[in-house]
Amino acid sequence: MRKLIYPFTVSLDGYVNDREGSIDWSVPDDELHQFHNDRYREIEVSLHGRRLYQLMAEHWPHVPEDAPQIQREFSRLWTEKPKVVFSRTLAEVHWNSTLVSDNAVEEVRRLKAGGDGVMEVGGASLAASLMPHGLIDEYQLFVAPVVLGGGTPLFPPLDKRLRLRLVETRHFKAVVMLRYVAE
Repeated sequence: MRKLIYPFTVSLDGYVNDREGSIDWSVPDDELHQFHNDRYREIEVSLHGRRLYQLMAEHWPHVPEDAPQIQREFSRLWTEKPKVVFSRTLAEVHWNSTLVSDNAVEEVRRLKAGGDGVMEVGGASLAASLMPHGLIDEYQLFVAPVVLGGGTPLFPPLDKRLRLRLVETRHFKAVVMLRYVAE
């Protein structure tokens, strides 16, 4: 069965974007960008919510040739990586993406059962819909030294606790990574 990870940069107060939806505070430096490039190379399938897909699709396929190598590399990785986009409002998706409009929980269960590699989920709303069903196996939080005071929370209100076990910490220049597995 495939493992599903939820990697996200989060503020100290637990938000993935600010009140206006901006993530400009979470732009990675070269060290973190290279880590994400290396990590993304190992991902078999990337699951995107609508907002994250649109944000990524606006930028990564259009990185100019004179951009830094690290950005050009992620551009290539992102456009080539198989993606499943969950949206009830999008009519089409591009760049090696498949659109799913129905039951995200059942589709993710099917995808997890369809192999033995690693998938990632991107987008707080999509991840929030999967958490109550125990579909996320690992959480990778990249904690940034900023307090936003509001925005979209990394974790939604839940009916029951998520039991997690810390398995790794890693200090980067700009963030601290906390890696947890679901118990």
